[in-house]
Formats: sequence, C-alpha cells, structure tokens
Amino acid sequence: MTTASQQLANALRPVKHVLLDFDGPVCSVFAGLPAPEVARRLREGLLASGEQALAGAEDESDPLALLRLVSNARPDLTQSTDAALAALETEAVQVGRPTPGGESVLRACARSRRLVSVVSNNAGAAIETYLSEHGLSSYVAGVFGRAPGDPSSMKPNPRLLLEAMEAAGSGPEDCVFIGDAARDVEAGEAAGVPTIGYANKPGKDAKLAAAGAVVIVDSMQMIADALA
Repeated sequence: MTTASQQLANALRPVKHVLLDFDGPVCSVFAGLPAPEVARRLREGLLASGEQALAGAEDESDPLALLRLVSNARPDLTQSTDAALAALETEAVQVGRPTPGGESVLRACARSRRLVSVVSNNAGAAIETYLSEHGLSSYVAGVFGRAPGDPSSMKPNPRLLLEAMEAAGSGPEDCVFIGDAARDVEAGEAAGVPTIGYANKPGKDAKLAAAGAVVIVDSMQMIADALA
C-alpha cells in the first residue's frame, strides 16, 4: 500500500459520517453552463430590474463571489440575487458533468454503512435536483446548501458543516470532510473536522496542503476504494 493510500485509509477508518462538498467531488456544476455565463446572466438580471451596475461586478466571473459582492454592496438585493442564482445553478446542474468516482464514493459509503451529508456553497435546490436526476438521492442523508439569502453562511464559515453534524447527531470525531478548495479545509478546521483534499486541477494540491488538508488525492475513485 502506498503512503497516500495508507494515510487515506487511516483518515477514513474511524469515520461514520462523511461530509461531502458538491461542486468538484460530486460533479462539475458549471461544465455545461460556464460560471462566467452564469455571472453575466446575474448581472443582466440586476440591470434589467433597473439597478445600476455595482462597482467590481463587471469583472467578476465567479457567480458565488458575485453574490457576495452584491450582498455586501446592496443587502436589499441579496434575496432576489440569491434566488436568481439558485435558478441558474439548477439549470447548470442539468448539463453538469459527473465527477469520475464521485458516485462511487456515495455507493461505497452506503455499503460501509456510513452516512453522507452534502455540504456546499451551492443552492440546496440545485444539489437536490442533480441527485434526483442521477438516482443518487437515497445515498445522501441530508443536503446543506448555502442558507437562502445569506451568503455569509458559505464556507469558509463552518456553519453548514455544524448544521450537518447536528442533524445527524454526530460529532467531529465521527466525521471527515471531502472538499476541493482551501475554503473547505478552513471550514473543516473551524468545525473541528479533518478534511481530505481533492486536487482536481493543477496547483490545487499545494493550496490544499497549505490550508491543512490531512490527505490529498487527485481521484475520487481512490477515496471510494479506500472506503470499500
């Protein structure tokens, strides 16, 4: 067994509850409807409603970052912008790309009698749509997307992880979080949960390591195999 495989096995051995990020570990949300296009549509929606362009909004290609920007600059627009983004995310997941090994992780958790909660900055409605359309809903005990109208709930805030653990009656010692961004590791640390980093793009391994991921893999299938 390689060192990485041994580290992964050690990290997963005590785990009864897997907290799983969505965009990245389960699917590529914006593979079919690109994030910059989603951000453009959000901006157009704001302008169409008679709002003036917000400073910095024109250059923002990350729709989740754009939501934060809108919320900070115009709190009165947060609810409507969040709802518009949730609708776009739901459209996006229908043409999103499944992550190789992501479904295998869900199935391996079920076989090994581990609970799974999806914990994501994406909208819960979009996540539930994807799981339903791919026949995966029964593998997930709970979906914890960003709180509607409250982008401050998004990682690196640990709020969603804490809510997932509370709902399942589990403690940090029972859990592991699987995510693909430094903010995931930071949220896990704040919640007292170790994070396995999924480095799905060049350069992510260094960022995940610097953030404090306990193990870093470049394949979700590797996690599925270790769970089995």
